[in-house]
Amino acid sequence: MAFTPKKQAFTAKINAVTLGTGDKSIVIGGENVLPFYTFDAPIENKPKIAVEISDKGLAGIVSPGLLAFYAGCETVVDMAKKAETMEGASAICLHFESADPNGDNTSVADCVALAKAVADAVTMPILVMGCKNIEKDAELFSAISDALQGRNILVLSAREENYKTVGASAGLAYNQKVGAESAVDINLAKQLNVLLSQLEYLSSTLDRVKAAALAQNDAQLQMPIVTPISPETWGVKESMSPEEESPEWGPLDERGIEMEVCTASACLVGGSEMVIMRHPAAVATIAKFIDSLM
Repeated sequence: MAFTPKKQAFTAKINAVTLGTGDKSIVIGGENVLPFYTFDAPIENKPKIAVEISDKGLAGIVSPGLLAFYAGCETVVDMAKKAETMEGASAICLHFESADPNGDNTSVADCVALAKAVADAVTMPILVMGCKNIEKDAELFSAISDALQGRNILVLSAREENYKTVGASAGLAYNQKVGAESAVDINLAKQLNVLLSQLEYLSSTLDRVKAAALAQNDAQLQMPIVTPISPETWGVKESMSPEEESPEWGPLDERGIEMEVCTASACLVGGSEMVIMRHPAAVATIAKFIDSLM
């Protein structure tokens, strides 16, 4: 007797969110099945990859592959234009690391000027990542959201300490998309989603909500998940330590690529609708990984 698989059908679905405008706009979310369960139902919008670019440009980058890919780029704008050619890329993520008051403390005005310059130079959707300083990020997100009105950007991220300011300004006042960031705890994720939903639509960054969103039809957990991979994977010693200090870890460039690929693939099968990455080889690998499972 022929085997007939039993399909797992959910009445609930993940919200579909559009980022960007025009022909290069993308949609994340919208599925009503578990990650890559295309045998249960079609998945209309496959997961997307955004390329992270620091506002510091190539400063501090030690990866030979990244330096080779961006060879000839003299500015962050040049890097953003080059990133659009990366195989598998669907969006650009500007990471304003230098805005940190405990670091370079780049002014909000200078950050806004850079965001506008990049927005004028690229056609892909834009994500904006802050410096993780609560007060500075709230000011930065508001100003950039104002300057990029009409571009339908995604701001990463509103946190418990500043969600009212970020949600009200970036979301309500300037009609941008706002991501919610909390600890890896499903209850904290839901709590912040509830608070932000009282202000504006958003996307969540946690990876433990997918099953509950579909099986329990919980509207406050049906937000697409965007996971920043590169800031974490390239910031650990295993990706940064020189080969002469840790020869047993293998070539420097390969370590960072492997950490990006392993982390991104784990997040995608856990439920992320978009991952933010850095290295072109890692982006291409994950793009092929996504396509192979769709």
